[in-house]
Amino acid sequence: MSKTMKYFKIALFFLLSTSLSLAEEGMLIPSVIQAFESDMKAMGMKLSAKDIYDVNSSSLKDAVLHFGGGCTAELVSDKGLLLTNHHCGYSQIQSHSSLEKDYLKYGFWAKNYSEELANPGLFAARMVRIDDVTATVLFGIREEMTQTDKFAQMKKNMTTLIEDAEKGTNYKAEIKAFNYGNDYYMIVKEVFTDVRLVGTPPNSIGKFGGDTDNWVWPRHTGDFSVFRVYAGKDNKPASFSSENIPYQPLHFLPISMMPRKTGDFTMVYGFPGTTEQHLVSSQLKYIIDKERPARISMREKSLSVIDAGMRSSDQIRIQYASKQARIANAYKKWIGQVGGLIELGAVEEKEKYELNFQNQTETRPEWKKQYGNLISEMKKVTDEGAKFDFAYAMVVEYVFTGPEMFAQARQFSDLIDNYDELVKSNKLEEKLASMEKGLDGFFKNYNLEVDRKIFELLTAEYVVQMGSSNLPNVLKVNSASTLSKSIYGKSVLVNIEKSKSILKKMNKRSIKKLQKDPGIQLYREIYENFKTEVVPGVRKFNSDMEELLKTFVKAKKEMFPDSKYWADANGTLRITYGKLEGSAPTDGMRYTEHTTTDGIIQKHRTGNPDFELLPDLLDLYKKKDFGTYAQDGDLWVCFTGSNHTTGGNSGSPVIDGEGRLMGLNFDRSWESTMSDYMFDPSRCRNIVVDIRYVLWVMDKYAGATHLVNEMQLEGK
Repeated sequence: MSKTMKYFKIALFFLLSTSLSLAEEGMLIPSVIQAFESDMKAMGMKLSAKDIYDVNSSSLKDAVLHFGGGCTAELVSDKGLLLTNHHCGYSQIQSHSSLEKDYLKYGFWAKNYSEELANPGLFAARMVRIDDVTATVLFGIREEMTQTDKFAQMKKNMTTLIEDAEKGTNYKAEIKAFNYGNDYYMIVKEVFTDVRLVGTPPNSIGKFGGDTDNWVWPRHTGDFSVFRVYAGKDNKPASFSSENIPYQPLHFLPISMMPRKTGDFTMVYGFPGTTEQHLVSSQLKYIIDKERPARISMREKSLSVIDAGMRSSDQIRIQYASKQARIANAYKKWIGQVGGLIELGAVEEKEKYELNFQNQTETRPEWKKQYGNLISEMKKVTDEGAKFDFAYAMVVEYVFTGPEMFAQARQFSDLIDNYDELVKSNKLEEKLASMEKGLDGFFKNYNLEVDRKIFELLTAEYVVQMGSSNLPNVLKVNSASTLSKSIYGKSVLVNIEKSKSILKKMNKRSIKKLQKDPGIQLYREIYENFKTEVVPGVRKFNSDMEELLKTFVKAKKEMFPDSKYWADANGTLRITYGKLEGSAPTDGMRYTEHTTTDGIIQKHRTGNPDFELLPDLLDLYKKKDFGTYAQDGDLWVCFTGSNHTTGGNSGSPVIDGEGRLMGLNFDRSWESTMSDYMFDPSRCRNIVVDIRYVLWVMDKYAGATHLVNEMQLEGK
């Protein structure tokens, strides 16, 4: 080998090693972003901290909205046009779909404002400001006070802060704990409740890859949908009205049409849901070895029934599309999460850190006194509380995620418990009318045979997971098959005519009849134990652990002041930054940083139904008419970045160094899902649909060029 070639290989190795270590851990609170400005600029950002977050002038934060409480969306025009993920808008898309108007299969595009579809209950919230109110919340708190007195004083302080923030405005305010109560921030927001569906691609774009590709790379999913925020004539939030007008935002994101390259700066601005970076090793081991595998098993059985049903009938496909996506999303995430944590040796890494922590407490008498027993106390709480946490998780999977019959059982059980009070307060008719209205919506998306099969599989699995000593009597003496025949043959819960009939004739005798209903009896037995034993146990477990975690975080900062710290995600607005880059998560495997439409054709040729394409869409891909949306003759579909993201970041704008929209964050790679507990810079990558592919779909495929024309395209 020549010296030149040798040096070239060394330089190439160094370059690749450097490019794979640029991932930045942490989800930063926007109001403190100035502390990170120089680091972000060193990575390629041209913006200032005030460009990103400013309460006195418009800034990027004003274009980033909390969508429906569980996703993120971004404003992209001066007429309130809003982009989010296809899966974030999926329940709205599904609710507007029918056999006659199959928007799931064929897509939907409003040609003008009058065709845009209302979505009752959907909201989008703009963050007005984020204030550190720790000192005020803790004002008047003394060590000698009882916990009850401390909470009472804090609640009083919070109430005053919220009232002052909302007074004379249309804003809503809330105060949330950060770092397990070491810090408190007040979030002031403007909540828009008239948010209309403007457009959605068909599932063959928006869900391309389905469960096969979910949480994996390479990806070719056009995961986007389009909404519009409406406001009153004063440009302030207003309830739905035909008189409302498109919202004029303080800021909207221009679109980056610039060529992308490895190493480009990327910033994700959104609302990450939950991370738990500080868990003790024994609790993480319980999650990996017991809790996650049990939940995976429960969902696997539900999905086996739902998937078969959806393949058998278009009616069932439409009815269960949103439900299937919701169940499958967490199911596959958990599989990757467990695998990633095991591969990373997460429990062992935690144990090493805990040993180092313990050794550090020995270096000062005050640390030993305050923190010397902290790790052992956390492990003890886990040992005592895990059984309640597990029982809670199993009831969530069985009763609240499994057979939908239980959803109706909850409604009727509530009626039984409150019947006398409803009669006494003259509110019975109102309650019955509400329940009857709810029945129409429930049974519109319900299939008895699908639900029955789910019930049989999950009941048997629930019995196995819980063990006979922890089961209600009805499950000890009856098999899943016996209960299924009784419930799905006789219960009012699975028959709309029976349900409406008993509501119309509601009296004391009806209540007694409902109490004998086999489905309601099963629900009430499970729920009684859940309410009296499991929930109190979980509350104590969580309360005790959070108090210890509060001290743990405080101790970390005190004993290791030079380490990097960030507050766990809690559904509030955060910023992460990194680079556009690929990864090498496993031996012999290197992932490129982007995909193109060539991969769509290749996957389609496998014959897997998750890669189905509509004929006209297939023809369009083959023509390669990409216009101004192409880069070097190819159309980028997705790319990966080294940004730390989690659930809730779905739909988040991925922003370049100039403040322009590069794409919509929609997923993580399977190897990254363990980042909720432990971040690994060598493998953690977020997955983004390129905005140029989004615009190409709107323009070339859907013919919704009027929407593209609304946006401000920069570059090219």
